[in-house]
Amino acid sequence: YFCGLMTIKEEIYLRFRELLQSKVDLLQQNLDSLFQSAQNETKRTAGDKHETALAMLQIEQENLRRQLHEAKIQQTILQKINPAITFNKIAPGALVKTSQGHFFISLALGKVKMENTDVISLSPQSPLGNKLSGLVPGDELVLNGRKYLIESIS
Repeated sequence: YFCGLMTIKEEIYLRFRELLQSKVDLLQQNLDSLFQSAQNETKRTAGDKHETALAMLQIEQENLRRQLHEAKIQQTILQKINPAITFNKIAPGALVKTSQGHFFISLALGKVKMENTDVISLSPQSPLGNKLSGLVPGDELVLNGRKYLIESIS
């Protein structure tokens, strides 16, 4: 699966892009399915049960549309990151190795496993992301009683 020409950081970036694309695809499938259910519900006879079911479907469609919109905004933000750029201090797009784990500073997208190492996608606006911003290798920070030593940045 790993391409020898890509850096670990580029592979991690692609994994997070794939993760986000899967989320968008799933939300779109669910929205399409709900639309089909609403179409079928409209064909049924009228009545209180029918109206309630239709209203519930519409609420669910709105929720899915909002989630899909947010996921597409996340895709746009992630696409602006160039994983080929290396950093000497922590900023959006940096891959950071700390004493507490590996972090990809981008969006809060969860984690992926790369070569038996968990890499957590971290928003720069999160408490930890905010405290990490601008730090360089050798710097330390403490958050919620945990000490983070910055070991490397790429």
